[in-house]
Amino acid sequence: MLQSLDTLILSTDGAGLYEFTAALRRFVDGSGIGTGLLTVYCRHTSCSLLIQENADADVQTDLDGFFRRLVPQGIDWLLHTTEGPDDMPAHIKAALTQTSLAVPVHRGRPVFGTWQGIYLFEHRARPHRREIVLHIIGEA
Repeated sequence: MLQSLDTLILSTDGAGLYEFTAALRRFVDGSGIGTGLLTVYCRHTSCSLLIQENADADVQTDLDGFFRRLVPQGIDWLLHTTEGPDDMPAHIKAALTQTSLAVPVHRGRPVFGTWQGIYLFEHRARPHRREIVLHIIGEA
């Protein structure tokens, strides 16, 4: 059984979806693993991970717009406001999505659907430096 672990650093410019599928492919390719499981884990509580369509940018725009409407800034009953008006809405959005993904690996490649990409979904308004832990386990 082989394993490999790495941390990917993603810089964001504010709220939105940031695709990093190519970086995952490079990590899997360099691991030497032919069959296994890739775990993608986000080390933060105000952003999340998504597997989503990567062929039409309107999908990302619509998803971001939906979540902005679902959990807007300025909800008057929120208690956690010390880090700004976008902080607690960002935590709620992260709770509604996911902070880890599992992707099968077959023949040395992540098993994605034709139009699937992996995204960091940044929920904060200001730029951040996000850490994504990549772990793969399997056989050559």
